[in-house]
Amino acid sequence: MACTSQRHSPGIARGFTLVELLVVLAIGSLLLAVTPPLVTAVMPGVELKAAARRTAGALRLAREMAVARGRDAAWVLDVEQHRYGIEGDARSGNLPDGLSLELVAAEEEMRSEAVGAIRFYPDGSSTGGRVILKRGEMGYQVGVNWLTGRILIAQWEE
Repeated sequence: MACTSQRHSPGIARGFTLVELLVVLAIGSLLLAVTPPLVTAVMPGVELKAAARRTAGALRLAREMAVARGRDAAWVLDVEQHRYGIEGDARSGNLPDGLSLELVAAEEEMRSEAVGAIRFYPDGSSTGGRVILKRGEMGYQVGVNWLTGRILIAQWEE
């Protein structure tokens, strides 16, 4: 078998032309100019969903603590400060400032107009309630079933 190889004459340079490089740079510049508005338009929805998931995770933790420790655990939300935590536990969290929060909880668990709790019992049940997180027309509700203590996230609609 004969092995063939391409030979280039020494006078011909290989590479890209200036026009090709300029076209690639122009396309790249267009993509960079168009991308930021698209990303920022999507970000509020992403941040909102992340806040709903964080809320559900904290509620699940409170339920697990009640079951594991064999005593009540209350998840407390301050809708004005956008802070939540579990009563008697040092861990707490913040929700983004740009969100509108609403807590629907049992009357005996409301400590003030802005602060309330959802309590979980050792058998897994709870006082029930829901947290509504919204920004403009978009929103999520994180609901807690009083009988089972099950926590669900759903789209919120007025």
